[in-house]
Amino acid sequence: MTDKPQGGKPGDDSAAEEAVIKAAEEAAAAGAGEGSPEELATAKRELAERTADLQRLQAEYQNYRKRVERDRLTVREIAVSNILESLIPVLDDIGRAREHGEVTGGFKSVAESLETVVAKLGLQQFGKEGEPFDPTMHEALMHSYSSDVTEDTCVQILQPGYRIGERIIRPAMVAVAEPQPGTQTASAPDADAKSGDAKSGDAKSGDADTSDGGSDS
Repeated sequence: MTDKPQGGKPGDDSAAEEAVIKAAEEAAAAGAGEGSPEELATAKRELAERTADLQRLQAEYQNYRKRVERDRLTVREIAVSNILESLIPVLDDIGRAREHGEVTGGFKSVAESLETVVAKLGLQQFGKEGEPFDPTMHEALMHSYSSDVTEDTCVQILQPGYRIGERIIRPAMVAVAEPQPGTQTASAPDADAKSGDAKSGDAKSGDADTSDGGSDS
């Protein structure tokens, strides 16, 4: 009856590999005194081949386990994402109710619990007034001009956006204000005036040089 390998934990492939290699080496050593040098060399070569096969098989199994674990995590992320996406309309209703002061009493406790749970699962809300407009995160539903901004800016959040990690589930619906046309070039006339003054100064200097040259002649 074959003894079971000792010292290895269940599922410990390295312990099984060591046991097989050790048994093969013992078998080769036991027959070393009975066979010719050619037979011994053949046995060692076969042992090396079987060891390489075993190591290759173990590597393939480890890769398989990693791939299965990776696929399992991917499936879980997709399932969680689908659930969270289906809850976004509920979160929108809670947000509108909060704006009207209707999130009170027991409903307030339920709403806060739901928001806490979805946040723990990775759902993040984004979109704030005053932040720069980013077409990868925001969707502009309204547009205007303003002298109070220096770049395209979200001046009103019509509907918050949601994302999981770096993946955008829904862009934020916003009203965007652009800089008032001409505000950024208001300093241009002053620059032109300074340039004109400089040219005028150069012209006067040229006249003075000409006058001096005439007196020399």
